[in-house]
Amino acid sequence: MESRRILVTSALPYANGSIHLGHLVEYIQTDIWVRLQKMCGHHCIYVCADDAHGTPIMLRAQEEGIEPEELIAKTQTEHEADFSEFLIGFDNFHSTHSEENRNFAEDIFKKLQHKDLINTRSVIDLFDPEQKVFLPDRFVRGTCPKCKAEDQYGDNCEACGATYSPADLINPHSALSGATPVEKENLHYFFQLGKLEEELKTWTQSNSLQPEISNKISEWFEDGLKDWDISRDAPYFGFEIPGATGKYFYVWLDAPIGYMASFKNYCERSGEDFDAYWNADSTAELYHFIGKDIAYFHTLFWPATLMGAGYRKPTNVFCHGFLMVNGKKMSKSRGTFIKARTYLNHLQPEYLRYYFAAKLGPGINDLDLNLDDFQQRVNSDVVGKLVNIASRCAGFISKKFDAKLSASFSSECEQAFAEATAANTEIKDHYEQRRYAEAIRSIMKIADQTNQLIDQYKPWEKIKDENCKEEVHQICSFGINMFRLLIGYLKPVLPELAGKAENFFNDELTWADLASGETLPEGHIINKFKPLMTRIESDKVEAMIEETKEQASAQAPVISASDPIDSEISFDDFAKLDLRVARISKAELVAGADKLLQLTLDLGEATGGLEKNVFAGIKSAYSPEELEGKLVVMVANLAARKMRFGLSEGMVLAASGDDSGLFVIHPDSGAEAGMRVK
Repeated sequence: MESRRILVTSALPYANGSIHLGHLVEYIQTDIWVRLQKMCGHHCIYVCADDAHGTPIMLRAQEEGIEPEELIAKTQTEHEADFSEFLIGFDNFHSTHSEENRNFAEDIFKKLQHKDLINTRSVIDLFDPEQKVFLPDRFVRGTCPKCKAEDQYGDNCEACGATYSPADLINPHSALSGATPVEKENLHYFFQLGKLEEELKTWTQSNSLQPEISNKISEWFEDGLKDWDISRDAPYFGFEIPGATGKYFYVWLDAPIGYMASFKNYCERSGEDFDAYWNADSTAELYHFIGKDIAYFHTLFWPATLMGAGYRKPTNVFCHGFLMVNGKKMSKSRGTFIKARTYLNHLQPEYLRYYFAAKLGPGINDLDLNLDDFQQRVNSDVVGKLVNIASRCAGFISKKFDAKLSASFSSECEQAFAEATAANTEIKDHYEQRRYAEAIRSIMKIADQTNQLIDQYKPWEKIKDENCKEEVHQICSFGINMFRLLIGYLKPVLPELAGKAENFFNDELTWADLASGETLPEGHIINKFKPLMTRIESDKVEAMIEETKEQASAQAPVISASDPIDSEISFDDFAKLDLRVARISKAELVAGADKLLQLTLDLGEATGGLEKNVFAGIKSAYSPEELEGKLVVMVANLAARKMRFGLSEGMVLAASGDDSGLFVIHPDSGAEAGMRVK
């Protein structure tokens, strides 16, 4: 089979925090796919980098009293250590704050300019009259217009979760000087996506995306693509736009370019040909693995950037869902917002790799880490079925047959081995198509059948009969060969366990070996068997949960019992609120917004089919897909306000109980759109 040339990336982790188990869904999914390609003999390269730019990086560095460069270097060291221990086999891990990324960002911008895809126009921004600089949202502080909490950021309130524009703050002031900001016209740079609309339409409908993503993206074309604001003003941690002093590339422009930069860095070290993978006429394959929450950036902005600059487009963009724990969103207070390092303090990484593989499919559905099921499945499958085959056969081979294998099996065992070998094509295809759960089911079915055959022959009884010695030799040799086949099938998922097993039977496995149908030869010597994996103990899982709770407790703000719940209002004030049940008929990501979703709310026939447009700061808790069709409670008579992204005509009610995020309030079944809440 001809070797393929493949370049694979995962989304870049943000250099502002630790890796957690939700992140690892993506990196484990990608790593399994990459290991399968390499095991099949393909030339597959896996690169990634830290996403190191933006205002949050700058603010976090200020809080710690260090320079942004020191923060991102420290974070990258932490990230690389976590990834390494979870056996994520990057060929290169870099940073977007690199000379390679700067060079590509500037060059791509100039190419877009040359093709008349960049324009400029003035918008109204807040300006610090003392420092003489325009202020990013997070450099404006003031009193929340909703709950009146003081010293809040200009984009959202950390006390009540409300989102707003900086101009909505009460008594706003600059975080730089303390001065009251003023509104002032400001020049911004825009990428004219509309000029590439037809080419983008063709690509998004060309099987390069999953059907559900392709269908969702098609909605963005209905009203025509809007220009994309790609500039931000100083103070900003990033790359300055060539020829535009004080203007910086928006982080979402240079972040995906980090894929190219990391690969370029790899090429400089390895001698790989960069152009062979990125030129417009490249025959190499390019795959991006990402979360569904950033699909918009990777399936519109990123391919548009590549098209406009004359580079190739991705072969495929593979989106995945979010991680739930015990059926709920990850929560620090419940101990389920688990950092990678916290997990590693208590449990083996391959437990999680196996469990994620056993649950992952090719779609964008969310994945649930049920901790009871996690423990039971790993113990049953990996320890009780897979490793058990080797442990129950190896002792007889070592003690009774000088550690030498037989190449002769009974006809029944030969048939079982042939059928297991024939399954390799199906299993490989499952991996290739990211149907990991189906691959695991097929592998464990073979493991079950193997254990049943060994049970049927009962070598532990027959070894007592000298006349049955050869039969025992054959069935145990069959077991070792079946274990070798099965561990080979699981090598992309369990690379460390596979490495230990390969040392045990003195053989390194490729996919071609698995497909050959050949067993280890007569007289092949195995090494002394050592336990390959131990069971998950409940106390280890509980200790991990408790450590996570302790971390949350240490970070929680101290609130006095005497603090008031909120400012009191009169009944007459409360009666002015028109609370209505509404149905979310449409939910969309908001380009350029970190926290907002745009909701179209249908207030039903009782209001004459009235619809309201609302921007809600719930992106961290919900994807657009899971909101559409749901009933919510909204403040229907809230005065409309102009936001940077459009007009917001109301507010959706949500609750926040802990650090896990927001929870939209849903009416009970039986409620209908338009009903008043009394």
